[in-house]
Amino acid sequence: MPYDIKLTNAETIFTAVIRSRVPPKELPKFVPAACGEVWSFIRSAGLQRPGRHIALYLDGGSVEVGAEVSERFVGNDRVHCSQLPAGRVATTTHFGPYPRLSDAHSEVRQWCAKHGHRFSGVCWEIYGHWDESWNANPSKIRTDVFHLLEGQKG
Repeated sequence: MPYDIKLTNAETIFTAVIRSRVPPKELPKFVPAACGEVWSFIRSAGLQRPGRHIALYLDGGSVEVGAEVSERFVGNDRVHCSQLPAGRVATTTHFGPYPRLSDAHSEVRQWCAKHGHRFSGVCWEIYGHWDESWNANPSKIRTDVFHLLEGQKG
């Protein structure tokens, strides 16, 4: 799939997340489970205007998985208030099944290397709100991919 990669400024987005250190091979199980747990917390806490699911990948295998929220909140021992970073990012949109997301990340890294942009080591995915039609046509699943550029941590 061809990717349209661009530079933009990402704004801070508050999130409700579960934090963990997860080996890459465990991510396909961890991400949906954490998203479900966070969504249950959001409903029980009555948080207003929850948004899309997210996964934030930090240095050293740490990950924060959950959902966008509209404001800060008090969490519990599992769900924490956090935020996606602000700053200059290289971004693209991936359409298709989640196991192919690595293609989008690889293309962003290659594009940045070609254009002289360096990574900070932080990246994230924002998953589109699930549409029932995606069950029949997974090529329409939307995920936005962001790579924070070096020297741009928010």
